[in-house]
Amino acid sequence: MKIVKADEEGLRIAAATMRNGGVVIYPTETVYGIGCIPSDPDATMRVCEIKGRAENPLPLVCSDIEMARKVVQFNATAEKLAEAFWPGPLMFILPSKVVYPMWVTHGKKTLGLRVPGAEVPRKLAQLAGGVMVSTSANISGEPPAITAKEANSQTGFKVDVVVDGGPSPVGTPSTILDLSSKEMWILRSGPITGSQIMEALKR
Repeated sequence: MKIVKADEEGLRIAAATMRNGGVVIYPTETVYGIGCIPSDPDATMRVCEIKGRAENPLPLVCSDIEMARKVVQFNATAEKLAEAFWPGPLMFILPSKVVYPMWVTHGKKTLGLRVPGAEVPRKLAQLAGGVMVSTSANISGEPPAITAKEANSQTGFKVDVVVDGGPSPVGTPSTILDLSSKEMWILRSGPITGSQIMEALKR
């Protein structure tokens, strides 16, 4: 396992590790994440095993909205909310346009993804190919990690590279909004509130 700084060199090392099938811990603007290339079945299986995550799909982050549109099917509501809150801590659940391994989808035809507000995960995703797995770097059911040390400890020191970018500024996981059907549902409350979402849709 290697620990690197959240600078250009460190991100290139982390991205190369993911492209070669590795698993990486890295900072976001919310909490520390653990990720890999979503198309790699072995790496995505490792992420699930490290987290003890047996049933829930793995969320993704994209380098920009153009890449996100290639991964999921946007609708008018998603476009409007992306304009208002991306890059930022709001994750959309939308119909998938890409076939990923079962460890990512767990049989669902939707994917959760966002464009993060912090530059580090956006740059890392870009260097890794535009999209990467981004689930919280903690054992399922345990509190999220807000430092690299916490994330590394919680996940049992089982990853290949840890990108240390200092404490995460928010410390709360992103809001999750299901936009995959005619009705809109907040699946997890977070930094973006329901009131903010409704206000943005009125504009």
